[in-house]
Amino acid sequence: MTALNACAGGPDGSPLVLDVPVSGTERSAIHPLDLADGDYVEGMLDSGTDAADLRLIDKEGRPIRLLLNGTAGREVFRFVAKPDMAALHVTLRGAGGYRLALTRRIAVADQHPVLQGHLSPTIAALAETVKRGGSTDAFWQDMARRGTPLVEPMTDAPGADRVTMTFLARGARHNVRLLGGPTSRHETLERLDGSDVWFKSFVVPASTRLSYQIAPDVPDFPGTCRACRMAILAQLQADPLNRRPWPADAPDAYNQVSLVELPGAPPQPGLEGGWGEPAGRLVAERFASGILGNTRDVAVYAPPGVDPAGPDTVLLLLFDGPDYLNRRAPVPTMLDRLIGDDRLPPVIAVFIANPTAEARERELPANPAFAAMLADELLPWLSDRMGIRSPPDRTVLAGSSYGGLAAVSAALARPDRFGNALSMSGSFWWRPADAPPDRPEHMAGLVASRDRRPVRFFLSAGLFESGNDGEIGILESSRHLRDVLEAKGYEVAYRDYAAGHDHFAWRGALADGLLTLFGR
Repeated sequence: MTALNACAGGPDGSPLVLDVPVSGTERSAIHPLDLADGDYVEGMLDSGTDAADLRLIDKEGRPIRLLLNGTAGREVFRFVAKPDMAALHVTLRGAGGYRLALTRRIAVADQHPVLQGHLSPTIAALAETVKRGGSTDAFWQDMARRGTPLVEPMTDAPGADRVTMTFLARGARHNVRLLGGPTSRHETLERLDGSDVWFKSFVVPASTRLSYQIAPDVPDFPGTCRACRMAILAQLQADPLNRRPWPADAPDAYNQVSLVELPGAPPQPGLEGGWGEPAGRLVAERFASGILGNTRDVAVYAPPGVDPAGPDTVLLLLFDGPDYLNRRAPVPTMLDRLIGDDRLPPVIAVFIANPTAEARERELPANPAFAAMLADELLPWLSDRMGIRSPPDRTVLAGSSYGGLAAVSAALARPDRFGNALSMSGSFWWRPADAPPDRPEHMAGLVASRDRRPVRFFLSAGLFESGNDGEIGILESSRHLRDVLEAKGYEVAYRDYAAGHDHFAWRGALADGLLTLFGR
């Protein structure tokens, strides 16, 4: 205590008081503290143009912690009080003065999170009912009548372009997981006060369009992180209270998804009337590649009256082809309508399948051999067998996920054959196994390092496809690739959709992309 009092900076050596600044001009001064163990403390030291040090010291004047080291001007410091912390020691490195103040102090008893309540007013009201011992039966009857998820306007922002969306499940024993919601995580639903209500609320744009599944009572067992995450597949199923299961004629709920399409969702050109039988000709073939050493299914769709060799005809090569030949993404129907309404020129669509799932993982991510197969084998094969001949500026590569990455990479590799690339949620986070860890975006790096090539681009991504835990996601990497392409002088169109990694959104993005690149 003698050392502390001898150097006390205040006129009477009294402890610093919250929000009461003290001033000093001495090169070295000590300001006593009167704090309780565990107090959270914030403070400010302003030394003007002079550099200053600030230390916590004990009762004997021994340093405990350096808070500020040679800083000048106004600086903020923070610490948690411990019993041996007796004072703050200011050391000026110049002849000026300083001001010191404690600006915030939070006792241990007050250090707890502030309860924000429920995002959903309906869930908040139900929580009060349950707390009073009431039943959830009326709530579930209302949900069965209205359909799920529960969508409510934002009460604090009338007329805003956002809503609260709450996903629900009833009666699970241990847990409920959500796949396909408004994040790229497998979200965990919360149980409401020990009731039979499991819920998770999100604030989403009023233009949201997505498909999702729920998984009640997912097994939780020792294993790798991936193994535990994959266990969700054992229980994924359609939401029983959702009014739009797809496909409606699925054999069971485990083979269905649930659809959400808010009133503000943008139109999907060519699909305004829903699914319909295509009117053109679909020819299924087997195509063998010597470059890749495998064989795959290839389906070619020609809408009514389209001349495969016409000067205005567009050739669309679409990866993961079978995914775009069903009711969830009925591309032939879409093309019929857009061409019939004179919104698109004639389009021949080639749906390219993957030989196997393993081949897809190997071939689609920026593989030069895959680009060579398309340019040097598939295009001549299409010309010989079906008379399809389109110049590069009338040829477009298109795909989603890895297929979006393949569309961009193959067009850049072979601009002599492909003058357009259309990417939906492209996996631009991908990088080769031997890529340096400080270069996580391989495609953006390739674009930046090469001269501009005669290729046009349409890129799209979902707002719900951002990265997790510091990882770069599809949303961030797609926006970055857009910026790099624009900086190199490319013609680029880019769209964000209030959606996730989802064919339900991609079918609209494909139509938007074709209209942007070739629309009349």
